[in-house]
Amino acid sequence: MTTRPVNLFQALPDVISALTGVHEAIDAHGLDRTLHHLVQLRASQLNACAFCVKMHVREAREDGETSERLDRLVVWEHVSDFSPAERAALAWVEALTLLDRKTDYGALRAALRAHFSDEQISALTATVAMINLWNRIQVSGH
Repeated sequence: MTTRPVNLFQALPDVISALTGVHEAIDAHGLDRTLHHLVQLRASQLNACAFCVKMHVREAREDGETSERLDRLVVWEHVSDFSPAERAALAWVEALTLLDRKTDYGALRAALRAHFSDEQISALTATVAMINLWNRIQVSGH
């Protein structure tokens, strides 16, 4: 038996293509690109996906995010670098990535609604779901 990773991109190109298309649909709902990068990077950090962390750091920098904020994203709760809207979104990312039955999703949604419309919260939720999927695909090859 071989332990080499399965190349899902090669084995299921139609599925990978469909998943890539989901991002275009999500992006059409106007989630702020800075927030988009923070969300993807934070989930990737939590999921220990080295490939995705490197990619999302690079993409965030290319779109103008500062190295200082990216360096402190891992401790976002303890620094003042992030806006209240970003903090609400990052709490949502963590709740949807590190599932815990004791999480009060209602309180988290209320915090999100102070800054975002239902459409934006839906786009944020879909972004979190998709990055968690991509992280798991990448991590399966570790």
